[in-house]
Amino acid sequence: MTAVVETKPGLRIGPYAVDPPVVLAPMAGITNVAFRTLCREFGSSTSLYVCEMITARAIVERDPKTMRMMTFGAGEYPRSLQLYGVDPATMAEAVKIIVGENLADHIDTNYGCPVPKVTRLGGGAALPYKRRLFGAIVRSMVAAAEPAGVPVTVKFRIGIDDDHTTCFDAGRIAEAEGAAAVALHARTAAQRYSGAADWSAIARLKQAVTTIPVLGNGDIFSAGDALRMMADTGCDGVVIGRGCLGRPWLFAELQAALRGEPVPPGPNLGRVGEVLHRHAQLMVEHDGENKAMRDLRKHMAWYFLGFPVGSELRRRFATVGSLTELRDLIGALEPTAPFPADAEGPRGRQGSPGKVSLPHGWLDDPADAAVPTAADVMHSGG
Repeated sequence: MTAVVETKPGLRIGPYAVDPPVVLAPMAGITNVAFRTLCREFGSSTSLYVCEMITARAIVERDPKTMRMMTFGAGEYPRSLQLYGVDPATMAEAVKIIVGENLADHIDTNYGCPVPKVTRLGGGAALPYKRRLFGAIVRSMVAAAEPAGVPVTVKFRIGIDDDHTTCFDAGRIAEAEGAAAVALHARTAAQRYSGAADWSAIARLKQAVTTIPVLGNGDIFSAGDALRMMADTGCDGVVIGRGCLGRPWLFAELQAALRGEPVPPGPNLGRVGEVLHRHAQLMVEHDGENKAMRDLRKHMAWYFLGFPVGSELRRRFATVGSLTELRDLIGALEPTAPFPADAEGPRGRQGSPGKVSLPHGWLDDPADAAVPTAADVMHSGG
């Protein structure tokens, strides 16, 4: 039975209409300009495709590698950038640079990262527990971005663990401090990427945050999943992370489903090879062949998940070194092999749940506004 999404006004993030209401989540080492371009070619140009997460401190320090990561395609609009940081002053200064130099049109910030090297310093998913500090960060970013009309949005998790839920306070604080929207990855930091996302938390957040859009994230691996999430929770849009790894055509499926059109069937193996080659070309254009082919290797298992590709051919794809070699390997695929039914489902990192690493005494005072020491130099996807 197909889920039915209640008709509601279109999603807006500040001045931008997001249609269909789909956001590509920033993923470290994945959502560079090449992958975003590929996803936009399948989906709508008016959805949001977020750049890899950028450390605010690195922008303030003008780190050359970081500034290059902030590259956007010629037709990419609105240009969407996610910042990571823990210090209100540093975050504000980074936003001033971004808006002053017209480097992006929308700024997101991520407090969902569960990686121990981040949370043990008080960053990522640990930070919203400190309500005053979290509010000060959002307030400083909004104040810095507002004169340029650049909207600020915030992404976070349910909480640290089942005993320390933070998302409802975080949503209300972000709303009060002027955020244009919030997004909830419906897992705790303790879950990391394991188990099932608790979509009921998205529904409760939607009830708690009433004046700005609420986006849902977690376990969207198909167009049907997106429809069900929106129908079940009432959320205003969806954020797509691991579900599109090796499947940029998911954005075409989402666009069709959310506009009430027939969802196109999954591609056969020949078409997957064409998409992979296009991905490689885009990466080479931006990074040169050597770096592009090295970075492309991690995508191979995702593209071929469930397809009948022999172990030797898989090994050769995983060590490919040039576009010419890639073309030859694609030519060895069985082009008529159909899209496998079991390819729709979890992909990417999952891991197992575990205790969240936190600074000593972190849980003692949820109102503490002190900036965590050294946490702004650590960053990862969430």
